Amino acid sequence: MAADAATAEMAAASLCDDLEPATTRTRIRDVLAAGAARAGERVVVGGWVRTGREQGKGSFAFLELSDGSCAAPLQVIVDASVHPLARLTATGTSVLVEGEIKEPPQGTKQNVELKVSRVIEVGEVDAAAYPLPKGKVKIPLETLRDVVHLRSRTNTIGAVARIRHQLAYATHSFFNENGFLYVHTPIITTSDCEGAGEMFQVTTLFSQAEKTEKELKENPAPSESDVMEAKVLAQEKGNAVAQLKAAKASKQDIDAAVAELKKAKENVSRLEERSKLKPGIPHRDDGTVAFENDFFKRQAFLTVSGQLQVETYACALSSVYTFGPTFRAENSHTSRHLAEFWMVEPEIAFANLQDDMNCAEKYVQYLCKWLLDHCREDMEFMVKNFDRSAIERLQLVSSTPFVRISYTKAVELLKNVTGKKFENPVEWGIDLASEHERYLTEEIFKKPVIVYNYPKGIKAFYMRLNDDQKTVAAMDVLVPKVGELVGGSQREERLDVLKQSILFELSEMCFTATLYSFEVKELWILDAGLPLEPYEWYLDLRRFGSVKHSGFGLGFERMILFATGMENIRDVIPFPRYPGRADL
Repeated sequence: MAADAATAEMAAASLCDDLEPATTRTRIRDVLAAGAARAGERVVVGGWVRTGREQGKGSFAFLELSDGSCAAPLQVIVDASVHPLARLTATGTSVLVEGEIKEPPQGTKQNVELKVSRVIEVGEVDAAAYPLPKGKVKIPLETLRDVVHLRSRTNTIGAVARIRHQLAYATHSFFNENGFLYVHTPIITTSDCEGAGEMFQVTTLFSQAEKTEKELKENPAPSESDVMEAKVLAQEKGNAVAQLKAAKASKQDIDAAVAELKKAKENVSRLEERSKLKPGIPHRDDGTVAFENDFFKRQAFLTVSGQLQVETYACALSSVYTFGPTFRAENSHTSRHLAEFWMVEPEIAFANLQDDMNCAEKYVQYLCKWLLDHCREDMEFMVKNFDRSAIERLQLVSSTPFVRISYTKAVELLKNVTGKKFENPVEWGIDLASEHERYLTEEIFKKPVIVYNYPKGIKAFYMRLNDDQKTVAAMDVLVPKVGELVGGSQREERLDVLKQSILFELSEMCFTATLYSFEVKELWILDAGLPLEPYEWYLDLRRFGSVKHSGFGLGFERMILFATGMENIRDVIPFPRYPGRADL
């Protein structure tokens, strides 16, 4: 109501008399929420027809209208005298209508309906060609991925979109309430945070090569003789200038000769530059790609994480977070992997691993409670259609203190399991698989679990080395349904230890671990000229005012899977990217 009044006030103050008046539209969610309290009120609503049917021998039609503001549709009644009914009833038709809110007859499932007095706009649909089914006919989610541009009109994807929005809003609310600053970290990066090497490369070399090949076809590169002739001509022009000066010619004649000389030299430079043009990707003498000719003058990638960059702000502004898209060129077709996905990554200065776990637990519980308080209708839809335990799971996680156990203890518990045979054998030193994580949280503890102090060999170089020299101060938050939801650590703040970790990481990329001891690897790296330069800025954070700090990452789509009970991650992101598919 207040928003409608504000819109009307802005329209009244407008001086744009030559424009079409603004549309004062009421959301269907607001109409349904008010119920009979708004009966008798005239409103304008817009939306897409879910189902439409003519009644009373074609004298009127019922339309179920949805505008995406809520799960439930609004029943709209249109008389044939107001608008041709056949143009309104096809599923997918968009309409903007004005009418009066009325209480429906007793015994109907609607609490209000709209009696239309005027049809303002119609976007018609060819019912035979429209790919989405009419009414409550279910269409497989796999099929919907083939019409990704229309699937948000379905009940399921609409509900997921609203849940996703609420989780994003809750994320910003949580960190704002706890004194964090939101930092936009770069999507294009020259750092590989995780060392996996499965990164999308950002380059203009291919487009440059295509442009060069096209140019050479239209205008071939000059030959050596062409360049030599141009040089000879420039020499002649230079001699001419010298002769004129020696003869004390007029300033006008000398200036004209100098201009010709300048033009001749420019022609030489242009021909020499063009003579270097060669088709294909430029390479160095050793056969490697000459990235110095690329847009950024070095290799660049799409980021797999904003963590390293956001650490720079944590080491100045104390509590920060980044929330954005990340990318992984992993050729995986599982229901848990995407090539593009979103990560929430907070970073906290003056914080140890315990602080990190506390923050992660509070954040996950906040998200769960937020959905229970703000997204009940959509969560009930998920319970009815996908996962009967979805709301119970949110209630459990939002209200139950998380169990905290060491990795060593977790392995001990799993090795003692007798009633189940794991596909992946459990041994100290392995990276726990999803089946292990879910067994801990679903069967052994029946609540969320935080596992901490992982073997250093399975974790990233930036995680703080513990005193036992075998483990690092890392932690994972495990929850029912998905297993790992959050991964984090205390970062290594000691310059000498971090430098050794980076050297070891570089050596692992280049040499076989069984052939060289660490000391030999370090020498090899330095001797082979493998530079620390790409990491110098990261090391500077330890050189200049180093501070104990920690952080974690939450996979946003994984959180949605956990909340909704959906089975495939491709159905909880608006435009899924995975091997072979990048629609739109």
